[in-house]
Amino acid sequence: MNVHVILVYDINTEDNAGKKRLPKVLKICRKYLVHVQKSVFEGHLTEGQYSRLQHELGRVVDKKADFVIAYKLGDGVKLEKDILTETPDPTDNFL
Repeated sequence: MNVHVILVYDINTEDNAGKKRLPKVLKICRKYLVHVQKSVFEGHLTEGQYSRLQHELGRVVDKKADFVIAYKLGDGVKLEKDILTETPDPTDNFL
């Protein structure tokens, strides 16, 4: 089963540990999802990929200092997206 995921994070970079976590979190998210804007990612994943994404992030983020939220839309749920600017949609695969 596939899911559409929108993931948003806010990594606390007030200390050196947070500054080291941030690029690790970015790299993990880019491995599975499309980088839409700053700390926003989205894409289609299998349940297995989603589980691996959760596991990898769980090993890196500080659960008390950082914030990570993932919105999952199950297969068959229509996502309606309105882009309110003229910039291209980074999730659009069409040229």
